[in-house]
Amino acid sequence: MPGRPGLAPETIAVLAASTHRIVITGASGWLGSATIELLHDALGDALHKRLRCFGSNARTLALRDGLSVEQRPLTEIGLLDPQPTLVLHLAFLTKDRVEGMDTDAYSAANAALSEVVLDALDRIGAVAVFVASSGAARSAGDANADHAMRLYGGLKKRDEETFAAWALDRNRTAIITRVFNVSGRYINKHQSYALAAFINDALAGRPITVRAPHQVIRGYVAIRELMSLVLRLLADSTPGVVRFDTGGDALELGEAAAVVAETLGSMPVDRAAIISDRVDNYVGDRADYDRLRAGFGIATVSFADQIQETANYLIGTDRAIG
Repeated sequence: MPGRPGLAPETIAVLAASTHRIVITGASGWLGSATIELLHDALGDALHKRLRCFGSNARTLALRDGLSVEQRPLTEIGLLDPQPTLVLHLAFLTKDRVEGMDTDAYSAANAALSEVVLDALDRIGAVAVFVASSGAARSAGDANADHAMRLYGGLKKRDEETFAAWALDRNRTAIITRVFNVSGRYINKHQSYALAAFINDALAGRPITVRAPHQVIRGYVAIRELMSLVLRLLADSTPGVVRFDTGGDALELGEAAAVVAETLGSMPVDRAAIISDRVDNYVGDRADYDRLRAGFGIATVSFADQIQETANYLIGTDRAIG
């Protein structure tokens, strides 16, 4: 869509010059949907020739502006004909599913997803794979983390090592990213994610409320900024393993809420008193992310612009920032 903020121009140029097939697993999720739309905005109709999507079942993914793509069951990924392929592995049962499933069943289900993808990589001609890990991976062995976080994080960490080993054994490429907090199009779980809740309050003209009685620190990056870097690294396909956390400025939720209020209409912010010494810090180590991003000339999307872009998506528009 003309004027809609999208992938970095440098990434678009590299993708347009490439002939690699692009495969996305877990295509119907937040990251998958946003990536499909970003690729379509960048490549236009050429996307349909190059993209193959997989998920839990066969269905048509209906995105915005009349865009639709076909998703096949993940079990069919190995049936693709062999050709140079960039794989974005996003298929995973997320942390919120832990509490609704037996622990062993949850672990087995995620292991099965990864095994299907891993077994298919050589057969379909994968030259590079992106693994969307999670900041939860650093909590895998943390006795102070709750059960769901430890279990989810441990499985994510296992995926990191499994796909890294594939790349090293075959002299191919693995991009391993621990995703902490992202913003932008296709944001979901509006009551679970603080940023979405703050923006929805602001759009409704309600005071923005932060109830936590302790410090909660988050750092946000725009999904289009993150995927500009990921897709550029995949397209380059330099053999080896690249690992990084997502970046973003560390903000206490009261500070984040204040920026939302200022950006969307100066409504009041009600930050509950901080009466506990506990600090909930879910922010990645941004050093490698910033180094890689700057090296490719990918500009940072300011937090204010992230808020506006996310709000535009939530209200069904995508006017350009500025």
